[in-house]
Amino acid sequence: MIHDLKGKPEMGPVVGMLYAMVEGNYQRLTSIVAGMTQEELDYKGPNNEYNSTAQLLKHLAYVDLNWVFRIKGEAISLKLEEHYGPMLDENRQLPQVKGIALDVLIRNYDGVMAMMKSLCYELTDKRLNQRVEYENDNEATIKWGIWHIADHSRYHQAHINQLRKWFKESSRIK
Repeated sequence: MIHDLKGKPEMGPVVGMLYAMVEGNYQRLTSIVAGMTQEELDYKGPNNEYNSTAQLLKHLAYVDLNWVFRIKGEAISLKLEEHYGPMLDENRQLPQVKGIALDVLIRNYDGVMAMMKSLCYELTDKRLNQRVEYENDNEATIKWGIWHIADHSRYHQAHINQLRKWFKESSRIK
């Protein structure tokens, strides 16, 4: 297998490279979680004090969905908001997720990735420098936003790998 950052032929060169980063990191994420049991998916680490893999998958899908609509310059529909959200619970923490099967979480995330792919087919390299609203009255370029989707995924992949390690260790102790 050759790893490269070449996008789809119909995408501009820079858009394609950025999309390839997102796609590659998503493929890596799905390979990391492949085969997880429900118990492992819901595991919250030693002393039950961390976000579970299920929470992280739902969080990543929701953040990416927000980026898709931010880049499109549209509001997320109430239906999608209810399905994927909220971003945080009343305690400003990732919402609790328990008992949702891996295939459901991945299927939901696949839907967001399909929206992202479709969006990237519409984007031009020139438009990547357009600014969009970001957190706390800040702005970001579309280029940075797509890069952030890939980077954010890798960040939480490290958490998931740590959870898997702890889960295996705790399973050996039992």
